[in-house]
Order: sequence, then structure tokens, then C-alpha cells
Amino acid sequence: MRWLSALALFSFATLGHAVVGPGVVTGNTAVHDPTMCKDNSGKYFVFSTAVGLEIRTSTDRTAWTLVGKVLQMGGFRVFSSTSWTSSNRFLPYSNLWAPDCTYVNGQFILYYAASSFGSQNSAIFLAKSSTGMPGSWTNEGMVTSTSTANNYNAIDPNLLIDGSSWRLSLGSFWTGIKSMSLNPSTGFLSSSTVTSLAQRTANGGAIEASVVFNFNGFYYLFSSWDNCCQGTSSTYNIRVGRSTSATGGFVDQAGVSLLNGGGTLVLGSHDSIIGPGGQDLMVDGDGPILVYHYYTPSGSFLGINRLDFSSGWPVVV
Repeated sequence: MRWLSALALFSFATLGHAVVGPGVVTGNTAVHDPTMCKDNSGKYFVFSTAVGLEIRTSTDRTAWTLVGKVLQMGGFRVFSSTSWTSSNRFLPYSNLWAPDCTYVNGQFILYYAASSFGSQNSAIFLAKSSTGMPGSWTNEGMVTSTSTANNYNAIDPNLLIDGSSWRLSLGSFWTGIKSMSLNPSTGFLSSSTVTSLAQRTANGGAIEASVVFNFNGFYYLFSSWDNCCQGTSSTYNIRVGRSTSATGGFVDQAGVSLLNGGGTLVLGSHDSIIGPGGQDLMVDGDGPILVYHYYTPSGSFLGINRLDFSSGWPVVV
């Protein structure tokens, strides 16, 4: 199968099952914080962290082509020296982080963040497109923001559409992963209430990149633990817990609450694959798909694997 890597399988004792390398992908795959969705024609899109947010497309989920950017130079509004606004001056070379794509009702909905490392001067924005291609995007504006007055950080957005309910998970370090409700008609906040989903104190509270994934009667909360963005020194790894509610009660496979540092390992460093994380999930024709980046001495690259939930917990295959 094309999804199995040529890398040898090996026993990963912590997981209790074999771990495989990233599925075979070709073309331009030098991404960071990838998110993947598919349009009505069957074309795949990967959006990733970059100046303007990069767009890659594929017709088979294997061969990827870089086709351009979501936002052109000067295409988004940023914060002043003290707070985020929707009408401030442009910073044309700003790096935009961790997009999250959902394709629904013939429209691409993309949440993304702007910040700087270690800062709570952060904000999450919304952009929309009917085609997903460069030049087609409308930047809708700011969804939420944080400053040093908050105890969490408004980056790493992820949209959960759960029937008629839309929720945005977000957060990085500080007090961990949060959830906020959205208005499905606009994609913007419907309430200022912030609900805590997961937190850890180890390694300075290093938890981020949340994804809440509804599958087979459970809500699974995926997150990236430890340290990103340090090349082959990165210690990123993907963890998970589950709940019967989208708004709390997540525990890991040992029953430890995710609010108390719980999290079952899904994928960590192995063989030449270092620091997998910054993940996203989607359901495709062959089941749940895990998308992530990982490091080699040559840089950061796209990883794609199927997930098997037959045990009730996700297993990389």
C-alpha cells in the first residue's frame, strides 16, 4: 500500500504496538503545522505555516505541488504595540502559524494564528474561499486574541463541527488547551466563555496544537507535547485522550485526566523521524487520516498516515 513507508517497522514499547514511518508522499512536502482537507472534486489541499500561509494540492494524497499562498504580501491586519485590532497597519512579511482547514458546504474555512515565540500577544483569524486556490481568499478578520492579561495563548486553532454546534479549540503552554463556542453562520465567537480541556505542568506546560476529533462515539483530543521547531533536536510527540463530551472529561488510556497531565502517546520520534507533531485529522474514503510534520537533518516535512480506531484508541498504520 502506498501509505506504508519503506522504513522498517519497530517495536515501540510505550505504545504497545508497531509504529510505522510516515506514508509515502512526493513532490514539495517541506511543510510545518500542516492541515489537510478535500473539496467536492476530490482534490486535496494542505495549508501550512509560512509567510502568507502556503497552499499545496494533490489529486491522490501522495504527490504534492506548491501552488501559492492564502494571503498575499500585506494581506492581513495585525496588532499595534499594545493590542490586536482589525484596522491597524499592515505588516507584509509576518509569518502566520498553524492554519486549520475545513471544507463545508462548498467553502473552505481556514483559521490561522499570528504571534511570536513565547508571547501571549497572539490572535486567531478567519479566512474563507470557494476554491482554496491563491487569489480566491477573503480575510474575514480576527476571531479572538490574548495578551499578558490572559492565562492562556490564542494560537493553534482547530474547528470542530459537531452537528449544529461549532467549537474552536486553541492554546499553547500557559494553562493549556481551551475551547470556545462559535456561531456557525459567521465562524466567529458566539460566547466569550473559555472552557479548559487539557493542561500539563511537565516541561514548562508544553502542550499545544489541539485537535478535537469526533469518531465512533467518542471525542478524541489530540495534542502535541514538548518542544517544536528545533530541527533534529525537537522533542515533539503526539498524544491523545478521549471523552463522551466535546467540552471536557478527557482521559487517557490509563484513565488519567488530560487536565492533570494525562495523554496517551500516539506517535513519537523513531528511526530517522524526529519530533512528529503539529497534527491535523480528517476522514477520507479509507478512514481517519493523521497529518503532521516531522524533522530530518534536511528540514521539516509532511507526514501522512492512516489511523486504526478498532481498539477504541488511535493506532498509526
